[in-house]
Amino acid sequence: MRPSASERAFEALYRAWGRVGLSVIPTARAVASLILIGLGASGCSLSRSDAVAKMDDKDVTGSITPVAMVDREPTEADLAFARNAASDVLTKGDKDSSQPWSNPETGARGSVTPLAQAYAGEDGRTCRDFLASYVNGATESWLQGAACKTGQGRWEIHTVKPWRKS
Repeated sequence: MRPSASERAFEALYRAWGRVGLSVIPTARAVASLILIGLGASGCSLSRSDAVAKMDDKDVTGSITPVAMVDREPTEADLAFARNAASDVLTKGDKDSSQPWSNPETGARGSVTPLAQAYAGEDGRTCRDFLASYVNGATESWLQGAACKTGQGRWEIHTVKPWRKS
């Protein structure tokens, strides 16, 4: 008796798998799994033009904590560090130099840069203006000041105040 067509097809398939070997089965499953995972995940990246919810630049998502911008004024300790840096950089006398400063207690930091040339003050002493940066957390500002030379040749800071654009 002759085998039926379906039996012959099954036998041909069995012989083909015998030639290829069973090592193909795990690879085929892995490839099929990766394709299915890829198709499933691709739905996450689709965008719809008819979406109801739209975000503006001012919208805040739950993953971002809004930070309140607080204008912090320099403390007296911060100003003392800035004054010391100003005195140091003015004593060096370099034309284009800056002196960094930082207050480890408050985390404030910045740098001091002399401005222009020295000039004669009201009392005849040599004076010079300077500009100091002030950074504390997210706050950034500038301080302006003036210093004059003492009899011992050291620079004495007369004024340090927030810089206001004129």
